[in-house]
Amino acid sequence: MEEEARFCVEMAKERMNKAILHLEDELIHVRAGKATPAILDGITIDYYGANTPLSQVSNIGTPDAKTIVVQPWDKSMLSTIEKAILYANIGITPTNNGEIIRLNIPPLTEERRKNLVKQVKTMGENTKVSVRNARRDANEELKKLQKDGLPEDVEKDAQDKVQQMTDDYIGKVDAIVALKEKDIMTV
Repeated sequence: MEEEARFCVEMAKERMNKAILHLEDELIHVRAGKATPAILDGITIDYYGANTPLSQVSNIGTPDAKTIVVQPWDKSMLSTIEKAILYANIGITPTNNGEIIRLNIPPLTEERRKNLVKQVKTMGENTKVSVRNARRDANEELKKLQKDGLPEDVEKDAQDKVQQMTDDYIGKVDAIVALKEKDIMTV
């Protein structure tokens, strides 16, 4: 029985970890006024009949903090890539010089920065909800196990462990959100 309680705690930890990883992945796509190739992550193009991620048909780099350069391996794909970036609606207009596509990241306005911070805080709150849901599900499972014969002290210890994990993960979420907020507000 104690093995089942330990398994229950591990499952909660795994779900909380996934929530944190999801938050970090979401925050990569929040543009903080700095050039990062991750802005182009979701963009795919029609490459000889196959829907292919942009990163697989070109070299994507950031020569400076305000510029992203896309250099396709096949020059004939320049206009296709340019159109894909425009259709992706990332808020940046590409410029094509016949060799490379350059994306100049515009500076964020104060109002836009505040909106991004609100968006980041909402993402953080959603992650906290996921962490708390993992705690709730684990506690419900532990209560079922207790009804099925798990000793009360083992169930209580497991619940305490789940609560400690929840507090730790909520702290991690707060730290990640604070770091991104600082990144956004830094001009």
